[in-house]
Amino acid sequence: MKTLSKQLVLSLALPILLMTACAKQPVAALESAPVATEPAVLQQPSVVVQISLPSERSNHAGDYDSSPMAQKKQVASGDYFTAGEYERPFNANTMDVYYPNIDIVDTMVYQDEARIFGVMQVKELKKSEGRYALELDTDVDGYGDYLVLVSNPASEDWSSAGAQLFEDANNDVGKPKAVISDKSVSGDGFETMVFDASAGKESDTVYARISPDDANVIEIAVLREAVGDPSKYLIGMWAGFSLLDSSLFDINDHFTHEQAGAANPGYENYYPIKQVAEIDNSCRMVVGFAPSGSEPGICQQAGPVDNTGAAPPPPSQPQQPPPPAVIN
Repeated sequence: MKTLSKQLVLSLALPILLMTACAKQPVAALESAPVATEPAVLQQPSVVVQISLPSERSNHAGDYDSSPMAQKKQVASGDYFTAGEYERPFNANTMDVYYPNIDIVDTMVYQDEARIFGVMQVKELKKSEGRYALELDTDVDGYGDYLVLVSNPASEDWSSAGAQLFEDANNDVGKPKAVISDKSVSGDGFETMVFDASAGKESDTVYARISPDDANVIEIAVLREAVGDPSKYLIGMWAGFSLLDSSLFDINDHFTHEQAGAANPGYENYYPIKQVAEIDNSCRMVVGFAPSGSEPGICQQAGPVDNTGAAPPPPSQPQQPPPPAVIN
C-alpha cells in the first residue's frame, strides 16, 4: 500500500509540476520580448503667431480709476450717460460689487502696415472673464464703423479664440446724433459679422493676448484691410460683460437715462446705476490727422501726439460735461 501510495502521489504531482513550469515559461518570454503598444497619437503643435507690437505709439489716453471710491459705491468722475461716457465697473442697483477686471485705467493705440493694435490696461485682471472691444470710426464722422470684440482672453500668446469683428454696414450706429443720447431712438448696432473665430475658419483677422509684460494689460490686433485700411480714424476702447453687445450700440440710444441710472450720486434723480451696469469705456483717440477738437467723444490732447517712442506724457483725460448742480 505504501508503494502504491508513493506512485499515486508521484503520478498526481508530476502533471502539476509540468503545468507550473509551462505556466512560468511564457511569463519569462514576455519579460524579455518587446512589448507591443498602440500607435502613438501625434500631437498637433500649438500655433504660435509671430506678431510684434510696434515700438512707437500712435496715441495714448488715460481713463478713470474707480477703485478709490468703490467702497463708497460711487465714482469720482467719468460717468456721463447722455454724452456716451461710462465709468460703471459695478453691479446694478446696489453697486456693492466692484469689478477691477473691467475697470479701464489706461489705453494706447499702435499700428503698422498690416495691423491696428488697441492696448488697454485694467485695474486688476484677476480673472480673464470679460469682454474687451475696440470701436473704430474709420471715416471720422463720429459714428462707429467697426467693433472688434474679444471674449475671455486667457493666454500670453496671440490667439483668435473668442475674437469677433462686426461692421455697421447699414450705417445706423449712433444716429441721429453721434455719441449723444437720442432718447431711445435705436438702430441694430454693428449688425454685420465680418469675422467669428468660433466658426472654425482659419484667419488672421483678429488676435488678442494678455501682455507677457503686464498681467493687467489686454492687447488686441485687427487686420487693417479687414476694417478698410484707414489712413485716419478714431478709436475708443470698451470693457464689460453681457451689456457689451454689438447690437446695443450706441448704448445710450437703447436706454433712457432713467433706465440706465448714474454712477455719481450728484445725479440724485438717476443714481445708482441700473440697467446699464458692469461696463466701462474710454475716450476716443485720434490717429492720422489733426483734430479740430469738436469730434464726438474725442480725448482732450494736452499737446501734440507723441510718435517718437519717447517716454509717454501724462495720460490725457476724457472730455467731461460740467458736473451736475446739487440742490439742497
